[in-house]
Amino acid sequence: MINACVPGGHSLQVNEATAARATPYRAYFVILLAIVATSSAAILIRYALDADMPPLLIAAARLAIAALALTPLALRGHKQQMAHLSRRELSLIIVSGLCLAVHFTAWVSSLQFTTVLVSVVIVSTGPIWVAILEVLFLHIRLSRLVVAGLLIALAGGVIIGLPINSGAELTARGADDLSATTTGALLAWIGALSVSVYMLIGRVLRTRLHVIPYVWLVYGVAAICACTVILLTATGITGYAAEGYAVLLAMGLIPQLLGHSSLNYLLEYFPAALVSMFSQLEPLGSALLALALFRELPPQQQIAGSIIIVIGVLVASRGEFHQSKSKRHVTD
Repeated sequence: MINACVPGGHSLQVNEATAARATPYRAYFVILLAIVATSSAAILIRYALDADMPPLLIAAARLAIAALALTPLALRGHKQQMAHLSRRELSLIIVSGLCLAVHFTAWVSSLQFTTVLVSVVIVSTGPIWVAILEVLFLHIRLSRLVVAGLLIALAGGVIIGLPINSGAELTARGADDLSATTTGALLAWIGALSVSVYMLIGRVLRTRLHVIPYVWLVYGVAAICACTVILLTATGITGYAAEGYAVLLAMGLIPQLLGHSSLNYLLEYFPAALVSMFSQLEPLGSALLALALFRELPPQQQIAGSIIIVIGVLVASRGEFHQSKSKRHVTD
């Protein structure tokens, strides 16, 4: 088993032998459920930000709520496995949780500065950065399609982050708007890179640790890290509107648990790379929800760059899909 990567930064259980299983009809319904649930994440974050909730509180609450919801399952059937974790495994879990906390804090913060489309598309480039980290640390050779997808995605990032308008248009648009877009894009890239480390560690640990205790431990560590920063920075956690706290609860239960649990379910019937392709519909779903709820239509430059990034991630995912098929044929 390995761990696959999805937008929003969550590890997925992968069983390479599941491709041959019969796919029930409900699995196709779950595809739609997973896309809708994960697409709601950026929208709920925007609602929480509109309620003046700080990004640190939003990130910490999402992680803490998910960890608390998983606690009965983790303690009821997996205490023995967790008690036998080695020091190295515990160290990796701590690093993984720290990276996940950085991911959510940076991603939530990015939505203060840029559009939902740009933020979600950039943070969804996680699969590409995982592939690069595998080359650096696991000495895995990248396929040509993965390299091509990386270059395409980087080109899209350049289009989003660099000014390509004329001087008059740039003056009319305002330097502040351009700076905000660049800041939001950089924060989203930080979110993508940090979640890639989390996912790479997950690929190592999930070969010997069940998904429930693994996710529970990592979510718990991430929540503790985020809460520690809240205490150190004296970030307020009370005094906000009741609607804001309701949004935080929904965020922990819908995109975090329901959305990514659905993706875990899909991995029982579809190859990991194919599930990754399903997850690339999240930016489209988030953008459509932002358009319907916030009337948010990004500038043409951002739309073009985002489309190019999605194409790059899809190309890279297709390369991973073909590579995994080749490995299965060799092992068979």
